[in-house]
Amino acid sequence: MHGHDPHFYESIQGFLGSYYLVLSIMNAVAALYLWRRLGRWLEAALLVVLFGGGFVVLSGIAYGGGTRVLGLPQSFKDFVNANTGPVIYTLGTTAVLVIFFVFRRFFTKPAVAWVSLNLALLFMGLSMTDPNFSLIVTKPDNVPIVGLIFLLGFFTWLATYKAVLNDDRLAQGLPPLEKEDSEKVLVWPDLVYTELICMIALTALLLVWAIGLKAPLEAPASSVKTPNPSKAPWYFLGLQEMLVYYDPWMAGVVLPSLVLVGLMAIPFLDFNKKGNGYYTIAERPFGYIIFQLGFLELWITLIILGTFLRGPNWNFFGPYEYWDPHKVLALNNKDLSQFFWVDLLDSGLPKAPSDSGTLVQLGYILKRECVGFVGLAVYFVLLPPILAMTVFRKFFARMGFIRYMLMSNLLLFMAALPLKMVLRWVFNLKYIVHIDEYFLNF
Repeated sequence: MHGHDPHFYESIQGFLGSYYLVLSIMNAVAALYLWRRLGRWLEAALLVVLFGGGFVVLSGIAYGGGTRVLGLPQSFKDFVNANTGPVIYTLGTTAVLVIFFVFRRFFTKPAVAWVSLNLALLFMGLSMTDPNFSLIVTKPDNVPIVGLIFLLGFFTWLATYKAVLNDDRLAQGLPPLEKEDSEKVLVWPDLVYTELICMIALTALLLVWAIGLKAPLEAPASSVKTPNPSKAPWYFLGLQEMLVYYDPWMAGVVLPSLVLVGLMAIPFLDFNKKGNGYYTIAERPFGYIIFQLGFLELWITLIILGTFLRGPNWNFFGPYEYWDPHKVLALNNKDLSQFFWVDLLDSGLPKAPSDSGTLVQLGYILKRECVGFVGLAVYFVLLPPILAMTVFRKFFARMGFIRYMLMSNLLLFMAALPLKMVLRWVFNLKYIVHIDEYFLNF
């Protein structure tokens, strides 16, 4: 939706009014819990005044047709669009994860988490007044992704909150919370009754969802008309994003297989038996950091990127930018061999004579891609021993040669994805090794 459609604000009026009203009810329920169950009446009153009453006012203004003045300033949206790119997105999400990890004791406080949730929901409500943002977020295919973001944030906070509590208890010589709540319960009626209630509630939610949102059915498939952008299901968007930086055999076969191999290898590689059955970070900092980076940064952020920021022709768009199908970005991607032979040595790429044999052609290929092969050898062969003598010295001593080499190579393959992404974005590097004669590219 380009520009400002005069009918857009009328169509979004009722939704925003109901949205803010639901948020006010949510805060009223939270205030009631603080007052009646915990006896914290002052915090309950502040919650009602600041958020409950504020969202009621916003709901009334939205219903009254004041959404034009309640949106984000155009200058702010232009600033966000101009400064939203793949590099800033990746570095920004990484920086957020690092900040949350370092200051986890502050961010896991329930009051801080609740205020952060309300501010995030308020920001989303204000952003919904932008036609371009609203068109993407309210698309039936994308609504579950919005819910996924908030649910993932909640469960990540919950796990980190319990880990912080357990770390404090362990530092005091006390057992973790899970040890104190280890009483066994019967499957019937305790577990089955709870599952039955959850099943009924989820069925009711799906019925409301099906009534409120249209099924995301598109026109019949046609070989002469391909959707633009043509996207995979949300759970494959991470793989589709990898295809931008790797060949299909690498992004669709090798890397997913290594993920499965790595998950299966965890019980054999893990020498730290602490943290089994209870949440902790202090006792398992390495495992916690690797999992968070692998799951959140290298998978969830790619799904979000592919859902909300990848538009027509798989171009990168800002959150408030119009998805122009005619947008064309001219990229002069180069291989590492071109950087070396053409740009650095100012000579052409080595080419074998057309009438040469297979061995001669292989020799020219090895000569042409020698820099890439050397780089891969340094990365996968020399780097693990260097790390074993420096950063991972304790890991090598406790794991042994075979387990350490398996772990280090899995980590290097994991780091290869963001490294290749940065090289593509910053230097327009396409392939480190490009052997198109045998369809072998890395």
